[in-house]
Amino acid sequence: MYLTHLSLTNFRNFARLDLDVPQGVVLLVGANAQGKTSLLEAIYFLATFVSFHASSDRELINFLAARQSLAVGRIVADFCREEVDPKSAAHKSAAHRLEVRLIQEAQGTNGSLRLRKEALLDGMRYKVSEVIGRFNAVLFLPQTLRIIEGAPEERRRYLNLTLAQVWPHYAAYLAEYTRVLAQRNALLKQIGERGSDPALLLYWDEQLAASGAQLIHARIHAVQELERLATLSHGELAAGQEILRLSYEPAYDPLPHPGRQIALPLDAPIDRSALTLSKIQQGFLEELHRVRGEEIARGVTTIGPHRDELRFLSNGIDLGVYGSRGQARSAVLSLKLAEMGWMKEKTGQSPVLLLDEVLAELDTQRRADLLARRTESQQALLTTTDLDLFPPDFVRRVALWRIETGRMVAME
Repeated sequence: MYLTHLSLTNFRNFARLDLDVPQGVVLLVGANAQGKTSLLEAIYFLATFVSFHASSDRELINFLAARQSLAVGRIVADFCREEVDPKSAAHKSAAHRLEVRLIQEAQGTNGSLRLRKEALLDGMRYKVSEVIGRFNAVLFLPQTLRIIEGAPEERRRYLNLTLAQVWPHYAAYLAEYTRVLAQRNALLKQIGERGSDPALLLYWDEQLAASGAQLIHARIHAVQELERLATLSHGELAAGQEILRLSYEPAYDPLPHPGRQIALPLDAPIDRSALTLSKIQQGFLEELHRVRGEEIARGVTTIGPHRDELRFLSNGIDLGVYGSRGQARSAVLSLKLAEMGWMKEKTGQSPVLLLDEVLAELDTQRRADLLARRTESQQALLTTTDLDLFPPDFVRRVALWRIETGRMVAME
């Protein structure tokens, strides 16, 4: 998979940008605050429809355009992906166009502003959840270390962004789960404060268990598959001195735990892959019933995918608690390399690789490892403020672009 053309209108500091994107490696060179990261942000937005920087989509619209009550930010990408010809069953490269519109407009009589997203694939409008996964990208930036060192929501966010690109309907199930969770929490609070009938929860319990089971089932299999690939990559990076494990800890654990069973230590692998979707859903529903009294008292849903955890362990040590920054970098690098391979396995497409100032965070050997592995993608876009971080022979073989105040200029 690779981009052939990218067009931005009123996106971040780009009032207008039209760029033919070559295959292979594109190295974007420029000082800070010139638009390098914003360019990668726009490309990653095509894959996930979520910004890795902005707290609100409204922040993505160019600040000058956003002064108007009606403002539209656009990302339009032409890209190619390998597809199977339904007539001949042969693989061929098919061209597509994906467009995202961020529309800020006034609503109501008080003039308050709202923002809505539109997604068009090959000229036809779709729901956002229906388009996620048509274009795939893997992003690696310095803040990626938060996956290991940050709060649990950082790891859940990582899982959601990654799985939505690969598992059909994952984004739709996540949106449904989030909607139902908000409704159920409101009802829990109402029952606790006003003494409403607890039986009103039954409908929302069933809805929560249905969508939540889909998320748990997908996460169980994805983490196990990612772990297999990450362990191999990490073994190479650590010269066989460390073994990396990914430990998925669902807030509702569908694995049966007989009474008086001694809890397994964190570094003991737990295989939940044999659990069926129906088994998870039924168990989740039963657990919601069991903890109903506690949740009414607290006014909040205490179990479910919104409280899941993912831990990273090296030789049995929890890197989020005891790991060094160097170990965290190695683990994240291994995870991103695994992510590339996993997406290729699941979709048949090589994702576009996006690296934002990453080499400055890595030592010489890990830089070489990463640059060597980038050949696993058909296209990679890298940003840097310092060309000296790259080997001269590497620089000679890539497309060089200089970016200044939102403008791109090819370098000789």
